[in-house]
Amino acid sequence: MEKIRLSKLMSEQGLCSRREADDYIARGWVKVDGEVVSELGTKVLPTQKITLEKAAQAKQQGRVTILLHKPVGYVSGQAEEGYKPAILLLDASTRWEQDTAPQRFHRSQLLGLAPAGRLDIDSTGLLVLTQDGRIARQLIGEDSPIEKEYLVRVQGKLVGNGLALLNHGLSLDGKKLKPAKVSWQNEDQLRFILVEGKKRQIRRMCEMVGLRVTALKRVRIGKVRLGELPQGQWRYLREDEKF
Repeated sequence: MEKIRLSKLMSEQGLCSRREADDYIARGWVKVDGEVVSELGTKVLPTQKITLEKAAQAKQQGRVTILLHKPVGYVSGQAEEGYKPAILLLDASTRWEQDTAPQRFHRSQLLGLAPAGRLDIDSTGLLVLTQDGRIARQLIGEDSPIEKEYLVRVQGKLVGNGLALLNHGLSLDGKKLKPAKVSWQNEDQLRFILVEGKKRQIRRMCEMVGLRVTALKRVRIGKVRLGELPQGQWRYLREDEKF
């Protein structure tokens, strides 16, 4: 059995992100088989037991995850081409009044807060921003099984076997797409459920079968739903909520 970097193994086991792992190791907050490991780059066997000290656990518990109903016109991550990043929408005044989470908003919560998955500038709906590397990896890891659900308004004439192709049969950028769940909601709206998120994937899929997307809204990520959260407002992910 081959040894691998401790930080990589910690990330693969969902303990934290690799960057956080390096920080915890340097601080002496990581034990392997009960022994503190504080040297960066240390390699261990996948069968060895990794535990975090209480200081690391407390730091993780203090991290926030925010659910935002992103409007059109905002980019998910860094500002680009004159467009504003969605994080600018986060302040005390835009917090949903029905948010029951006990946290009080403070500007420090914006430090290290990053989108876990993108939502195009011309799309709306549920955007997750988190300080927690475990959640980021859960949602955007290459093999993430987490479903994302979208309501998609379309125009045009669907080709004969178009619905079957949308469910499974299309390729993007030379690579076959994973199976999706696509169904009609009404005469001009489709429901998409995907487990991957290539750039502008739904719009490109629709174009390939004769449809043009006129509106796209993400309504669910895993077990967490957008629900009645108003556009442009946000709330905290509750402790009892899991993706």
